Amino acid sequence: MTERLQKILAARGVASRRASEKLVEEGRVTVNGRVALLGDKADPDHDEICLDGKPLPPALSAHTYLLLYKPAGYITSVTDPRGRRTVLDLVRNRIPAGGRLYPVGRLDYATSGVLLLTDDGDLTNALLHPGREIDKTYESAVIGEVTAAKLKRLAGGVRLSDGLTAPAKVRQKRREAGKSTTRTVLELTIHEGRNRQVRRMLAAVGLDVIWLKRTSFAGLSLSGLKPGEYRELTGEELTRLLQYK
Repeated sequence: MTERLQKILAARGVASRRASEKLVEEGRVTVNGRVALLGDKADPDHDEICLDGKPLPPALSAHTYLLLYKPAGYITSVTDPRGRRTVLDLVRNRIPAGGRLYPVGRLDYATSGVLLLTDDGDLTNALLHPGREIDKTYESAVIGEVTAAKLKRLAGGVRLSDGLTAPAKVRQKRREAGKSTTRTVLELTIHEGRNRQVRRMLAAVGLDVIWLKRTSFAGLSLSGLKPGEYRELTGEELTRLLQYK
């Protein structure tokens, strides 16, 4: 099946689609020995596609990798005995025939944001391994006085029931006027994966959470997605993630 060259290059992990377009425009891509033009298509299974005279690398993986913007009100689980909606309900038509997809890590029922789903168990284990210290960035609207002392505590480590949290990056993003009170939006970046960690950290310093959203996980962001939407990882994103395996 023929596809646009920039899509093929991105799927092979060469570059993003936009950067791949530039490679074609620069005359660095050939198809069956002919310099390709922007807009050209090729069949990656039958045509010889080269970049700077070298054949493209093989396809990255036969696995499925989806980036989901999880809405609040869904549980991060494959099934739920209580009959609640799960994140898999949002991606049913992309589950491989005869296979399964699994969420990488968890977001609690009321939390929205970035969630990776895949059938690549090795990558899942690598990304969740504590030694990898994968960054996770959250935004949260809170009620309560956000003092410099509280920000310092959050950044330096908060004592929870399961021990002291690791240092975090914390900053105040903005103030929002609510119906009855003013709320503060904070951004926190952590690399641990404790249960409900951000909510517990904020509660420990006297801040009540109105909403919580994960905006980034392992460098993957919500850009271009609305709650409930998903997309496949780009070749560039996948190449970067596979380096953790």
